[in-house]
Amino acid sequence: MFGYGGTYFNRNSAADRWKQAREAAGIGGFTLHDLRHFYASGLVADGCDVVTVQRALGHAQPSITLNTYSHLWPTAEDKTRTAGSRLIAAVLGDSADSVRTGEATSP
Repeated sequence: MFGYGGTYFNRNSAADRWKQAREAAGIGGFTLHDLRHFYASGLVADGCDVVTVQRALGHAQPSITLNTYSHLWPTAEDKTRTAGSRLIAAVLGDSADSVRTGEATSP
């Protein structure tokens, strides 16, 4: 996918090949750049740190990665909320939300 006949694709030739493959497979009109963003977003969602994502994307500096994807990393408040929910689930056997809503989940 990244080369043909011993040479690497440039941006335009890779995009053309991707378009041909996409059309042959009958899948949507997303680009290679869309796939790159999807990949980066998945790494962030799975808990990868900025340097790991930077290296995976080939960015020269972590600041490049942060300028594009910083909004995807959880905030301190998000982490606190998640930790609190896990604590309550460990103590009560249900999620914190089930206590608030009155919906119990079966083990």
